[in-house]
Formats: sequence, C-alpha cells, structure tokens
Amino acid sequence: MELFDTHSHYNDDAFNDDLDIVLKKVYDAKVTKLVCIGYNLESSKKAIEIANKYNFIYATCGISPNDVNENSINELEEIYELAKNNKKVVAIGEIGLDYYWNKENKDLQKSVFIKQIELANKLDLPITIHTRDAHIDTIQILTENKCNNNGIFHCCPLNVELIKEGIALGYYISFTGVVTFKNAKPELPIKEVPLNRLLIETDCPYMAPEPYRGKRNDSSYVVEVARKLATEKNITLEQMAEITYKNALDVYKIK
Repeated sequence: MELFDTHSHYNDDAFNDDLDIVLKKVYDAKVTKLVCIGYNLESSKKAIEIANKYNFIYATCGISPNDVNENSINELEEIYELAKNNKKVVAIGEIGLDYYWNKENKDLQKSVFIKQIELANKLDLPITIHTRDAHIDTIQILTENKCNNNGIFHCCPLNVELIKEGIALGYYISFTGVVTFKNAKPELPIKEVPLNRLLIETDCPYMAPEPYRGKRNDSSYVVEVARKLATEKNITLEQMAEITYKNALDVYKIK
C-alpha cells in the first residue's frame, strides 16, 4: 500500500529542527509521494528547495489569501519564474479567498486569486485552492476565470453545496484530518464526492487527525484520513489508498 499526501507544509518552521528525521518516518510509513505547498514567496522558494532534495517530494508556488498584501501583485512575476524554471513544481497554490481571517482586503484577495489562475494557465498547471467563509465568491471567480487544468479544493470545508459546485466545475476535493474529528459530521460531504475526485492530505504541521489530535501533524498520519474515507465509502483502506494515489498523480500530472 502506498499513500500520497497532496498538501503539506514542510517549509513551516515547525520542521526546522528535524526535517530529515520526519521525512524518513513519513517514507517508511508508505507515504511515497507528497507535495510541499507554497503560500508566499519565501515559502514557495523553500518548498522547491525541499522538493529538489527529496525524490518523492514535489512543490507548489503561490500566495495564499492569508499572505496577500499590497506587494503581492509585484511578487507574482517572481512566482511565475519560480514555477516556470523548476520541474518539481506541479501547481500554483495555495491560492484563493479567506474571509474568516481577513475581511478587510477582499478586493485585493480576489485580484491576486484571479492573477494566479492566469499564471497557472500560462504555465499549463493546475491550482490548489484555499477557501474559507468565501464560498460564493470562490465559485464565481472559478466560473468566470477558468483554470484550464482545474485543480484541488484543499482542506475542503465540509460544505455540501461548495463540494457539489466544485465538482461540477471539474475540481478534485481533498480532505484532511478534520474528517476524523468527533464533532465534524463529515458523512454527507464525503458521500457527495465521487471516488475519481477524492484526495487525501494532512495540511501538516496543522490539523492532526484522531487519535493524534493536538500533536504536530506529519504525512505519516494521512493514513487516518484514508481510513475514514474508506469507511464512509464502504471500501478497504488499501482500495482508498490506491484510488487517491492515482487521482493525485492525475491532477498534478505526475508520470
């Protein structure tokens, strides 16, 4: 059995002291591919650095809605060059809208989101989307600004309508350890996602699944997400691992 963690942050300071040890643990746990996600210019550079060091790791470049500022538009040219000149970059992201943490700069978030979709199209790459408390605007932007390679709703909110609309637009839906939380009620959202659009992720070092909740998350725990999805889909863990692995290769265009 092999697992693919489609969204991780080994470029986070939480892994500064023991990255090599953690990644050996991860690979030994049968996570044989993962993507390290950029969320601003510096973290995108670091994601590429990590991906170039480890054969089983890939990277993304992007500016997340929680990192958008007045200088973000100027930084997009550098994001473009990073992605263009590094073969391990498999998507533009994470990008999107977050009105939970940032309500004051909605127009700027929208502008940076749209411009990064345009970058993805220039580079023939998919996108990975962060959306929180911004369902309507996210769907409107994706409808009016088509990403040619679609992409992923990462850490997808357990919102049935958002999931339905995302799938209708051609996107994959990725779930984190949140689906294992006792108060999550993920059954209906999981049932809405066809097997060929389903992905697993950790978003580590955050959101460790049960029974590790409260600890620093890492990709070895992604098996718990796969286990929960397998239970809800009434298939084996091994089948879920195989399905989500293939889906991840497809969306990220990894051969």
